[in-house]
Amino acid sequence: MASNGDKPLIVSFGEMLIDFVPTESGVSLAEAPGFLKAPGGAPANVAIAVSRLGGRSAFVGKLGDDEFGHMLAGILRKNGVADQGINFDTGARTALAFVTLKADGDREFMFYRNPSADMLLRPDELNLELIRSAKVFHYGSISLIVEPCRSAHLKAMEVAKEAGALLSYDPNLREPLWPSKEEAKTQIMSIWDKAEIIKVSDVELEFLTGSNKIDDETAMSLWHPNLKLLLVTLGEKGCRYYAKNFRGSVDPFHGNAVDTTGAGDSFVGALLNKIADDHSILEDEERLRKVLRFANACGAITTTKKGAIPALPSDAEVLSFLEGK
Repeated sequence: MASNGDKPLIVSFGEMLIDFVPTESGVSLAEAPGFLKAPGGAPANVAIAVSRLGGRSAFVGKLGDDEFGHMLAGILRKNGVADQGINFDTGARTALAFVTLKADGDREFMFYRNPSADMLLRPDELNLELIRSAKVFHYGSISLIVEPCRSAHLKAMEVAKEAGALLSYDPNLREPLWPSKEEAKTQIMSIWDKAEIIKVSDVELEFLTGSNKIDDETAMSLWHPNLKLLLVTLGEKGCRYYAKNFRGSVDPFHGNAVDTTGAGDSFVGALLNKIADDHSILEDEERLRKVLRFANACGAITTTKKGAIPALPSDAEVLSFLEGK
């Protein structure tokens, strides 16, 4: 791990959990002969993605005071992610998710959270000093589903913003976790106008706009005046970007997708790592395109291995991948 103490800090807020992934692809959960445990949770993946690319990151969230919780905290530390923002709950377990890998590498989820420790993070447990030191504060929407975690999320966002951090939002829609589609949409949109960078997938774009057209007009219906960059990731079709003064698309890299888990988080981590160093990239289309090409490469590399965290690439891996293109 290169010394990154002088790098700008990226703080990732939200859930970390254990994914149980079937040992065989293309079967239902019921048909799976066995499962491998894999650390997961989008905000934690982003924190590790940043660190693996040589950036400096911290994770803020709550884990169960159980074997899985301590295992996850250990994985963050081992990957160079600062752990001063982690709390442990003695009364609730670390969240679990059973993930089906369909034949095309895509996923379905079944969650065990009733309630899990991440849902019980309280505003008074937040490490405000850590949050105030963030240059970029990144979060999802799963932490908005229930109290007290929702209040902790809103408080952390407010403190980061007041301290001058750039706010980054990837809703990371997981429909089965919400009481209803309507509630999911309402809560995801309730903090929409606070973020300066927003990344949505094509599926999330359809969900939030109600339109089945993935075009500029649909994407721009999500634009708000505080936004500096809106990204729509299109899986194997690359991504589209929308900034105040320009817009465009960046081509994908094609590889053999084995497992799409973590590809979006890898993309986000790469983007935030580059932007944390220099916010002016957001206003310079040529430089932004280079950063997005790099982020696309990170996403593509991540799909070629099983599991999110083991598949997140290092800077050297991405550079050698790009040289081969």
